[in-house]
Amino acid sequence: METLEACREAIDLLDNEMLRLLNSRMEVVRRVGEIKHETKGAIYRPEREREIIERLTRLSDADKGALTKEAIEAIFLEIFAVARNLELPEKVAYLGPEGSFTHQAAESRFGAMSEYLSLGSIESVFKTLEAGRAKFGVVPIENSRDGVVGETLDLLGKSSVKIVAELYMPIHMAFATKAEKIHDIQRVYSKDKGFGQCREFLLEHGLDRVEHIPVESTAKAAVLAAKDPHSAAICSHIAAKLYGVPTLFENIQDSINNATRFFILSNFKNGSSGEDKTSILVRLKDAQEPGALFHFLEDFNKANINLSKIESRPARDNDGFMYWFFIDFFGHIDEKRVQRIMTKHPNEVTWLGSYVKGEL
Repeated sequence: METLEACREAIDLLDNEMLRLLNSRMEVVRRVGEIKHETKGAIYRPEREREIIERLTRLSDADKGALTKEAIEAIFLEIFAVARNLELPEKVAYLGPEGSFTHQAAESRFGAMSEYLSLGSIESVFKTLEAGRAKFGVVPIENSRDGVVGETLDLLGKSSVKIVAELYMPIHMAFATKAEKIHDIQRVYSKDKGFGQCREFLLEHGLDRVEHIPVESTAKAAVLAAKDPHSAAICSHIAAKLYGVPTLFENIQDSINNATRFFILSNFKNGSSGEDKTSILVRLKDAQEPGALFHFLEDFNKANINLSKIESRPARDNDGFMYWFFIDFFGHIDEKRVQRIMTKHPNEVTWLGSYVKGEL
């Protein structure tokens, strides 16, 4: 191909062929949806999607193709999302409003074609799933800088919904305001975690002395700042642009590696992928006895199971426990070594979900 026109003609032919193949793929997808409907199978299978991406990445590497794993994932996650909507359109609930980091996380997995429900609180996401008004929910669980989202942990402890996937997303905060000068700002809106992730910026600009107003999400902060010329919002650049609030500073987060982990929630159980994590809630009946937690964790050591997280939370019920523990470990609930531990502690462990290990 020696001319630009020849290159364009070649691209057109390749596009035509890709469209034909995608239509053929979607016809197979329709049949998959029919089978899953008959067998009550889950539409969203993260372990199957991971398997496909890994296989295609190996194929691309072997052929020395131009597409990296990140590029393949970006393309095929959208194809998967379109396919799921053809199999069975499902609603996705998330912590809103539109433009929040949780909304961005949801779209990264469920694509632009899915039907989304923007909700005002994490609790509303859980209630919507429990009532069957949505099939999936997306909520934040922890931030690399500011720790866990306590509300999500507490709700997982008393909800019937399960964790079916996790994903990590880089978080870049913007400082947006309609004020002409920074000295005109009298209050700053953000989610409580947003203030924690931008402490150094606030101190450097004397904004630690103005009123800090925590709201349900960083996108809600942008909504409020759009209506208040003497305020500012700590939010995403997308939310600032979406709600018409000029961005005064970009990337104001204290850590350049700032990331948030999100859970995707639903009502089904994943199959084992070989690259899984499991989350459990532990209420030790003898928690006040010396070494109680040590002896419980010793079972994981003996089974050669690696823990990736342990978080204690004050008990909010009246069953006599002072603390309960949220634990992540590598493995699937159906593995024999895991089942032996679950069987040994039947009244102390609540399984919250097993899911494909997310990538940072």
